[in-house]
Order: sequence, then structure tokens, then C-alpha cells
Amino acid sequence: MDSSWEASVTDSINAIYLLFSAYLVFVMQLGFAMLCAGSVRAKNAMNIMLTNVVDAVVGSLSYYLFGFAFAFGDSNPFIGASYFALKDIPSSSYDYSFFLYQWAFAIAVAGITSGSIAERTQFTAYLFFSFFLTGFVYPVVAHWLWSSNGWLSPNSTSLLFGSGAIDFAGSGVVHLVGGIAGFWGAIVEGPRVGRFDAFGNPVKMRGHNATLVVLGTLLLWFGWFGFNPGSFDKILVPYPHMVDQGNWTSVGRTAVTTTLAGSTAGIVTLFGRRLLVGHWDAMDVCNGVLGGFVAITSGCSVVEPWAAIVCGFCAAWVLIGLNILALKFKFDDPLEAAQLHGGCGAWGLIFTGLFAKEEFVLQAYNSGKTQIIRPSGLILGGGWGLFGAQIVELLSIVVWVSLTMGPLFYLLQKLGILRISSDEEVAGLDISCHGGYAYDASQEESGARFYGEYLRMQQQL
Repeated sequence: MDSSWEASVTDSINAIYLLFSAYLVFVMQLGFAMLCAGSVRAKNAMNIMLTNVVDAVVGSLSYYLFGFAFAFGDSNPFIGASYFALKDIPSSSYDYSFFLYQWAFAIAVAGITSGSIAERTQFTAYLFFSFFLTGFVYPVVAHWLWSSNGWLSPNSTSLLFGSGAIDFAGSGVVHLVGGIAGFWGAIVEGPRVGRFDAFGNPVKMRGHNATLVVLGTLLLWFGWFGFNPGSFDKILVPYPHMVDQGNWTSVGRTAVTTTLAGSTAGIVTLFGRRLLVGHWDAMDVCNGVLGGFVAITSGCSVVEPWAAIVCGFCAAWVLIGLNILALKFKFDDPLEAAQLHGGCGAWGLIFTGLFAKEEFVLQAYNSGKTQIIRPSGLILGGGWGLFGAQIVELLSIVVWVSLTMGPLFYLLQKLGILRISSDEEVAGLDISCHGGYAYDASQEESGARFYGEYLRMQQQL
């Protein structure tokens, strides 16, 4: 068998691997939809399901037209400026399967943000922020970390602090970006009607369907095996000086660390919330599992399995603590998205700076070449270079997203196209904006079951 044929077979298998990973990540959109639908009240189920579809369809166009170019185009360390509308794709660096995989990541960011402002946002606003977030804000951050000439990239020729920041699958690039955007959306809109009483005490507004929450969580778990292990892009990459090891070894280890982090966070949340509230709560456990996944996403490929357990343990308490603070400061996020994706994403970046193993860093970023020296985790004796780069990434993302998404939400609010009216919110977005409820037998506060009934009631007021 000649070398050209072997190369073609290898390229084909790598392309199939990346495409399959893209399909798994896209399944996460279904997981988000189920999770969101179950976490809101029944009168808003159709609305939140529609926003998840909109995130995908709007994100597809914006990422095709602008997003991919800003993220991976050749230009400068801050932003890309080529490959608009996939011009010159496939190239020597990227092909269509790579675009599809990155697109699946981009639409996940908008889904995170949608959860923070659920049950009180005008549908028009979703169109605006989804297009802007997936087409500009997120791609710029992706360029910093995942483009070879990004200023934070561990693949750059000029490494920050001699290391570059490690965010292998996106604790910062995806989850922190979505979480901070959602944070500003929730701050600008304010709490839902009735979320806090006249004395400022929180009022329970539980999601209407725990079954959908659990289903969504398990679908997200399944999709995460494309999200984290799939970020290697190629599976048939042998490591020099290792006869039987290559990317296929690291892919397996990454799936294990992902599983251990999520599982540990879930069990810690189960018992932690049991101590705090006095009962076993399925929805809290589901969010705990997801918090562990979010946190490990940054360092999933560069840490030992035992370190993933540490990551999940801490992620659970980060989520529990931030939820307590959110209630204290009257911050209302129906999906806990800002706390989960923002807080656990930030912890994930710090965790990687503490526990990354040099051998695994070389495997993930240098195909296992041993003659290269790279900084590793601070706790493992790797010095301050990587840890410092992780902190810079964290702060840079918070500042960038705050400076872009904060003013956008404020502008939408001033234009009167962000938050719905109190009457519409009490009635529910399904009946007031979408023509009827998601469930035919739904008994809602307004007493109206169909859009015509809702309009007649409004005319009588």
C-alpha cells in the first residue's frame, strides 16, 4: 500500500471522526431544548422551545456569513478577516467538516444565554442577540484561543507567558462567554414578575417538568462526548516514541475525565443540596452534573482522571454557592445558566492552570513530541506561566463580553424590544406571543387556552 493511499485513508477516517463529533455536539441542542422546556413554567414551554430552534437557524446564517471568518480567518491576533461565507474553503487548513463542528459550538453559546433571560423576553430580542453573539462576540474569543495566530492561543508562535492559555473544548470560549452574556441580559431585564415578594424574599418558581430536565441532561451528557473528545479534530495521530499510543489514547482519556467530573459534581450536589434544603432534588442534581461537565471542558485532555474528580467536586460547590448569592442579590436566572456556565466555566479555567500535566499538554498540542518544553499546572510544579495565562483569559472574556453584550441588551431595553409587558408575562409567552399553549390541557393563570381568548380578555381590561 503506497503512502498516498495511506494518507487518504487516514484523512477520511479523521474527517468521519470530526463529522460524527459534530453530530454529537448538535444533539446537545436537543438536550438544551428539553432542559430549558422542563425548567420553565408550562405557560412558557413553546416559547423556550422556539428560541432553541431560532438559536440554531439564526446561528447557522450568522456563523456562515461572518462568524467562521472572525474566528479562524487569517489577519491579526485579535480577529480573523478571511473565509467570509466560506470563501476559499476548503483550504490547506480547514474544510467543511471543521466548519460544521465549529458551527455546532457557536449555536450552543446562544442557547446558554437564552436560558438566563427565559420567561420574560420578547421574541424579536432573541433574533438580535443570537445573530450578534454567534456572528461576532463568540467568534472573536474563539480566534483568541483556537486560531493559530490568536494572542492567547497555545498554538501561537508567540506564546503568552511562554505558555498560552489552555481552553481545549471551551470552558471559557463557549461557556463563560454564554454565561456572562446571560448575566448581563438578566441584569438589564430584572427578575420575573413575582420572583421576589414585597420584602425581597425569593418565591419558588419551579420548572414544570422534571422528566424533560432529566432527559435533557442525559442528552447533553451524550453530546459532551463529541464536545470534549471531538475537540482533538483528528483521531489517527500516532505519538512518536510510543508504539501503541496516539490521539486515540487521549480521546479515550478525555471521555473518562469528562465522565468523572460530571459524575462527581452530580453526587456532591445531591448530598450538598440535601443538607441545605432537606430533600433529594432531581433538578439540582442535573444542574450539578452539567456544572461538572462545564468545568472539565477546559482541561479535559490535559489532566489525570483523579484530577477530574477534584474538578467536579469543586464545581458543585461553586454552583451551590453562586446560586445562594444569586438569591441574596435578587438575581433571577430561570436556568441558573449564568451561575452554571459562567461560574463553573471560570473555575474550569483556573483548574486547568493548577492541574494540567505536561505530558498530556504535549500530546494535545504537539502530537506527543517530547523534545518540546511546555509549562504545566502550578500544583504539579509547572510554574506560573500557564496559570497566569488562564487568569488573563478569564478576565479578557469577562471584559470583552461585558463591553459588547451589556450595551446591546441595554440598547434593546431602551428601544422597548427586550422585555415583554407584565400582563403578557403573567399570561405566559405561549398564549400572548405564540398563539396557544404547548399543552392542550394546560391550566394557566390567565384562564385563556387559545390566542383568541387571550385577545378578548385583553380588550376587556
